[in-house]
Amino acid sequence: QVQLVESGGGLVQAGGSLRLSCTASGRTFGSQTMGWFRSAPGKEREFVSAIGWTGGGYYADSVKGRFTISRDNVKKTVYLQMNSLKPEDTAVYYCAAGNSPIVSRESLYDYWGQGTQVTVSS
Repeated sequence: QVQLVESGGGLVQAGGSLRLSCTASGRTFGSQTMGWFRSAPGKEREFVSAIGWTGGGYYADSVKGRFTISRDNVKKTVYLQMNSLKPEDTAVYYCAAGNSPIVSRESLYDYWGQGTQVTVSS
């Protein structure tokens, strides 16, 4: 069993930055793919970014160049550094853990956090 706890959300002005953190419990963190998804009002949850156990990052086109994902396997934590935030980035951000190489498909993730709200004002 893996439990995920997100933190770091908040209110920020457009152009600002936030760093989200997701800390995991359980023994298999280092071997798992960690993903970030987001859910905005009236929209389906969408893939944002993911990082494999080797440290390779994957990004949705909408955040490429602005967001950076990283992980610290000792701390069992994955980070999402979000820069140049836009109002359309406003959403609840969820951390997820899984073992599938198809990192953008949410149905293939086994564990999910409770989410953290990010609000970007214009």
